[in-house]
Amino acid sequence: MTPPHQSSPQQQMDTAARAILEQLPTLTHRGLVVDSPPGAGKSTLVAQAADALAQSSAPCVVIAQTNSQVDHLVRRFARYHPHLRTARLTGTEHTVPDDLQAHPGIRIGTRIEALEKTADVIVGTAMKWATVTDRRWPWAIIDEAYQMRSDTLLWTAGIFDRALFVGDPGQLAPFSEVETDRFQGLSHDPTNSAVAVLLANNRDLPVHSLPVSWRLPPSAVPLISDAFYPSTPFHAGSREADRTLTLSPLDIRTPTDEVIEHAARTGWALFELPARITGQHDIEAFQTVLGIAERLLARRTITTCEENPQGHALLPGDIAIGTAHCDQAHHIRALLTRQYPQLHGITVDTANRLQGCEFSVTIVLHPLSGRGDASAFHLEAGRLCVLTTRHRHACIVVARAGIAELLDAHPSNDPVHPGDASKVPDGWEANHAVLAHLTQHTISSQARTDRRRG
Repeated sequence: MTPPHQSSPQQQMDTAARAILEQLPTLTHRGLVVDSPPGAGKSTLVAQAADALAQSSAPCVVIAQTNSQVDHLVRRFARYHPHLRTARLTGTEHTVPDDLQAHPGIRIGTRIEALEKTADVIVGTAMKWATVTDRRWPWAIIDEAYQMRSDTLLWTAGIFDRALFVGDPGQLAPFSEVETDRFQGLSHDPTNSAVAVLLANNRDLPVHSLPVSWRLPPSAVPLISDAFYPSTPFHAGSREADRTLTLSPLDIRTPTDEVIEHAARTGWALFELPARITGQHDIEAFQTVLGIAERLLARRTITTCEENPQGHALLPGDIAIGTAHCDQAHHIRALLTRQYPQLHGITVDTANRLQGCEFSVTIVLHPLSGRGDASAFHLEAGRLCVLTTRHRHACIVVARAGIAELLDAHPSNDPVHPGDASKVPDGWEANHAVLAHLTQHTISSQARTDRRRG
């Protein structure tokens, strides 16, 4: 029970959302920023704000970064705000999902002229909105604003007077395939996130933060908050007793059983393979992550949570395997197809593509596993943050031994540029913090395999 002098997580969330929504109509600045931890209800806030800002004379513009994010928001509007006339502005190359095309309350079009007169809310990607050059609206809401590059914000800034920026500062930063050294440290660095550049040039902009993660269990929040969100701490919306993983009993236990049982008890586990430099292509590690997923299903795992207290049998769709590289995900999917047909339905993808997703259990191939170096790509705090924040119940990390030594051999030596405004912590420090926590939850793959229950 929550003590009388303390508010519940829901009350704290309601108070934070109310403060944001009440400030919007009287906002004198050109923008307002909302920082959100993983699973804090960004989409809910975006929908509430769009509902509040939609006017009979002018629709509210909603800008997301990918087509999948746009489709997700359109579904949310149609389901939870059916009184709003929702339009989906799309490019000619994107096929809108069938459920949205068939929905009677959703209008879809490739030209703004066909939508603006009959819509309360118009949702599209930033790149699509950048093609609109002869319109201007009172308000725009920019979702996943930390994924938006600042130059993309410049392309779209001319279509609105004021904007609400909502995003997760711990996620992967925008990237570029060209050399960007000449921009680093500049207040207008086009490869920085839109929010970083916005705040660097408008230091008086109001900034709010959402205080609760509804996704992450209490076992995950202290580590994730400290390692990745030092400037915007948060806590869990659930209690420890709300989230459980129950496995069917067995007589003979393998190291794989030990690791999933440990994760079921504590929310974390590190399955450590023998030290070896393998590079990106580590078949043993690929087989290991699939073996853990297979064992989770074979043990007839049952999950409970505040949304489903009666219990839910873990299904392939409740599990994700996360990697750093596309070719790793490709090889794991190929192995799954050939050797693990019972795992059909499991998500296997990179951190970039798992952003915004949620699963009961995630199995992570550590970005530094089997490497002989520690490049900026593999040390990026956002990558590890995304991989370790997709779960509602447990996160199991698979890695070869030796990561601590690798980190010590490659200390962070990135130059500090005056004017950098990123809220993302140093990747080397974040990796060390996560690894230090996981040492308490390590199971060796070389443990005795014929161990019986006492």
